[in-house]
Amino acid sequence: MEILLSRIGEVVEGKLSGGYDNIICGAAPFDMATQDDITFADTAKFLKKIDKTDAGAVIVPKNFTRSSKPVVMVENPRVAFAKVLAIFYPPAKPEYLNSPAGISSNTYIGKNFLCGKDISIAPFAVIQNNVTLGDHVIIHPNVVVGDNVVIGNDVKIYPNVTILERCRIGNRVIIHAGTVIGSDGFGFAPDGESYFKIPQTGIVQIDDDVEIGANNTIDRATFGKTRICRGVKTDNLVHIAHNVTVGENSVIVAQVGISGSVTIGKHAILAGQAGIAGHITLGDNVTIGPQAGVAASVQNGQVMSGSPEMPHRLWLRVQRIIYKLPELKKNLSEIEKRLNMIEGRTP
Repeated sequence: MEILLSRIGEVVEGKLSGGYDNIICGAAPFDMATQDDITFADTAKFLKKIDKTDAGAVIVPKNFTRSSKPVVMVENPRVAFAKVLAIFYPPAKPEYLNSPAGISSNTYIGKNFLCGKDISIAPFAVIQNNVTLGDHVIIHPNVVVGDNVVIGNDVKIYPNVTILERCRIGNRVIIHAGTVIGSDGFGFAPDGESYFKIPQTGIVQIDDDVEIGANNTIDRATFGKTRICRGVKTDNLVHIAHNVTVGENSVIVAQVGISGSVTIGKHAILAGQAGIAGHITLGDNVTIGPQAGVAASVQNGQVMSGSPEMPHRLWLRVQRIIYKLPELKKNLSEIEKRLNMIEGRTP
C-alpha cells in the first residue's frame, strides 16, 4: 500500500511540517523504520534522537518542530500511530467467514433467531433459541451463544467463546478466543459438612466498546447483573466473579482475580495478578499494582501496592528495607545482648 503523508495527516488530524507529497508504504518501530515507513516518537528518549531514525516521517507531539525530517504533530502520538497501523494492516477476514449467505451451512441455529444485516457465522458455531444479533456481527468457529442472548452491532466473537443464557452484549464489543461469559457465580451455602449450590439467577451485561481478552471468565450474578461498563479493556486470563461492576474505561491486566460483589470505579487500572477481595469498592482513577492483594476499599485516585495493600510510596519504602532484615536482626540481637549485660551490672 502507498499513501501520501498529507493523507496520513488528515486521518490522524495532525499538522504537517514538510513532506506533504512524500509516499509512505508502511509503519514501523522507531529503530526499525526505513525511508518508506512512518514511525512515532512520544518521549524525550526518542525525541532527542529523532534525526537518527531512518524513517521517512515521524509522528510527534503537538508543536514539536525540532527535526530535519517531515513530522506529523498530534495531541497523542501513540494513538495516532495506532490509527496508521490500522490503515496499513487491516484485519483479514478468514475464508471460513465468506459464506455467500453469511451463515455457514454447518452452523446450528435454534428457534426464533433474529439478526441484522451483513453478519458472518462460521462453521460449527451453535446459536441457541431466541437469540438476537445486530448488524455486522462476526462469529468465529465453535462459538456457543445461549438462549435469549442479545448481541449488538459491530461485534466480533473469536473461536471457542461461550456466551451463556440471557447475557447482554453491547455494540462494538470484541471477545477473544476461549472466553466464557455468564458462567455460574461461585455460590454455595454450607450445609453441615457439605455445600448446597445457590442458584445463580442473574446475567452478565457487557456495555459498548468493551474488549475482553482471551480465556476470561465473567460470572453471572446471583441476582441482577454482573456489569462490564463502557470502554473497559481486559487482558487475557482475567476472572471477574458474580455481581461485580467494572466502571467505564477501566483496564484489567492479565491474571487479575476479582471476587464477588466488588464495585470498581471509572478509569481504574488493575495490574497483572492483582487479587481483589469480595464486597469492597475501588474508587475512580484507582491504580492497583502487580500482585497486590486488596482486602479493603480504596478511595478515589489512590495508588496501592503490596499484600495486604498499602499506598504505593509506602510500599516502595518497605521493599527497600526487606532485603536488609537479616542484617537488622543481627544488629538487634547484638544490641539486646549489650543491654542485658548493662542491666546485669546495674545495682
